[in-house]
Amino acid sequence: MVDNSQFNQIFGAAPLMAILRGMGAERSLAVSTTAWNLGIDVVELPIQTPDDIEALRAVAAAARERGKVVGAGTVVTVEHVRQAVDAGAAFTVSPGFDLEVVRASSDAGLPALPGVSTPSEVQLALKEGLTWLKAFPASVLGTEWIKAMKGPFPQATFVTTGGMSASNAGDFLRAGARVVAVGSALEDPSQLPALAALLGTADRAVSAGR
Repeated sequence: MVDNSQFNQIFGAAPLMAILRGMGAERSLAVSTTAWNLGIDVVELPIQTPDDIEALRAVAAAARERGKVVGAGTVVTVEHVRQAVDAGAAFTVSPGFDLEVVRASSDAGLPALPGVSTPSEVQLALKEGLTWLKAFPASVLGTEWIKAMKGPFPQATFVTTGGMSASNAGDFLRAGARVVAVGSALEDPSQLPALAALLGTADRAVSAGR
């Protein structure tokens, strides 16, 4: 059995997570700061290139100074898990459900958030003890998928990733998603007020966009 209930504490009451893909260290730090100032405490950096690893290392160091949490995304191999640990990640996220990667992450002290897109994957993940799951690609699956999964699998807690923005985040949260992961929306000043409204931090939107 593998336990990823640590995400209860990692996400707390916040309904949003930031995903910063392929931005490099400097830009990742800037967008992370926007997210943190807005009230999005949790950031994920996919690690697909050496530059991504360096960006993760830089953002993880900055996060520690501010008491924030940073995870490694697109973790699809055991080697990725090792790289995530070395760079200072606090958790791992994967696009699919690979039990070997999940166990390697858990053994290294990092809770794993595996991706699922079918009832079979949800059932298998829950069987292994994983209650927090990444619904991916969420914009393709749609809000009705989230509602449908909640029927037979009420113990599953979903983080929706893929195609999420200020315009549809609220719909997925209302459908039963616990957390929505947004990326490019954080670089669009016009979307910041809507994201802030979801967080209940509307007064921070202006300063976050600076």
